[in-house]
Amino acid sequence: MVDLCCQLSYYFSAPDKTSLLTISLTASRPKFSLLLLMIKNIYFLLVIFCLGLISCQSAEPTKKNTLSTADRLTRLSEKMVDYLPQVPLDSTKIPRSLEADGSMIAGKSRQWTSGFFPGTLWHLYGFSKNSEIKRAAEEWTAFVEKEKYDDHTHDLGFKLYCSFGTAYHITDNQHYKDVVVQASKTLIQRYNEKVGAIRSWDFNADKWQFPVIIDNMMNLEMLFDATRLTGDSIYYNIAYQHAKTTLKNHFRPDYSSFHVVVYDTISGGVLDRVTHQGFSDSSAWSRGQAWGLYGFSMAYAETKDPAFLEQAKTIAQFFFNHPNMPADKIPYWDFDAPNIPDEPRDVSAAAVAASGLLTLMNYDSENKKQYLAWVDEILYTLAQPEYQATVPPFILDHSTGSVPGPFEVDVPIVYGDYYYVEALRRRLEVSE
Repeated sequence: MVDLCCQLSYYFSAPDKTSLLTISLTASRPKFSLLLLMIKNIYFLLVIFCLGLISCQSAEPTKKNTLSTADRLTRLSEKMVDYLPQVPLDSTKIPRSLEADGSMIAGKSRQWTSGFFPGTLWHLYGFSKNSEIKRAAEEWTAFVEKEKYDDHTHDLGFKLYCSFGTAYHITDNQHYKDVVVQASKTLIQRYNEKVGAIRSWDFNADKWQFPVIIDNMMNLEMLFDATRLTGDSIYYNIAYQHAKTTLKNHFRPDYSSFHVVVYDTISGGVLDRVTHQGFSDSSAWSRGQAWGLYGFSMAYAETKDPAFLEQAKTIAQFFFNHPNMPADKIPYWDFDAPNIPDEPRDVSAAAVAASGLLTLMNYDSENKKQYLAWVDEILYTLAQPEYQATVPPFILDHSTGSVPGPFEVDVPIVYGDYYYVEALRRRLEVSE
């Protein structure tokens, strides 16, 4: 198209060719003078059309020609209002994900994902102030409250801080605060002083004496907040030590993370480093890297320990500059998966990383613009139709729970939605 425009322009603008054509036509047949003028007019219209088409085709997606963050949150809130009547209240069917055939995967509050759907509702209410969303958030959150006494899991932060913690900071309801404090009391019972960490899982006890997973960094935020809420430093101290232990033992020289570190409860030393959801023990499971990025960004915000800031910065560089990171910044489920590019993506990893970057950028001014550019690229990509879920109440498609299992592969998953909406709310607060 560009070549055609250039060739036409050269022919009709060259004095010699135009003059020759004009003289030739007008000398022999005067009526061709009018025809020549018409051709010239058509040519100029064609050039204008071509240039406009080229401009449209080369335009890059930027914030200037996409929906604003507020518009996205408004549309998500409206979408959720439409969704809510299609998801009946049921304490045994808290939304989690979808089967490959499109049927709902849901469960009781005991599942580790039970706090994400109510937490997403609270985030949408915090933005929209829509009374229907608030009522639904209150009702779904109530189903999870009994988990504040469950001492068989490290996931109390996911279950109760994403739901009750988010609710408290939006509504200032003291009951929600009390639930967060009780959940924190329960969680610290899993702390082992010799290891210096909170135990993650109780299963596989015949193989794993004291397993700690990188995901556990996400549950520390509730403990840091519990010290603010109560004035009792025990929660802060345990969270701080767990983060230091994870920093010491969970990372490879390239700043990628192991999924599971197994400790000896007698010596406190490391017995093994393995994976449970990644491709291999030596691979970089993408959501694990995102947990680390978010977790150490948050840990630095809470403690101001410079080692945590440096760790978060290096994890971010590993994650976003990895040679197997796709151009749209939505990673494959594992950076070392064997069949890239024919591997499932993990939208949830992208959403977690984006939300983590929005914390990290507050403390790393040197790289703030780069972090914000990565965030905006992710948020732009996730707003595109191909990443939108079509089954209520889910927002995003193409998350991956685990491939080796396999379970929840390339489907909507509630924690992808939660961290996406959290990232949008955090992005809304950024002044440029």
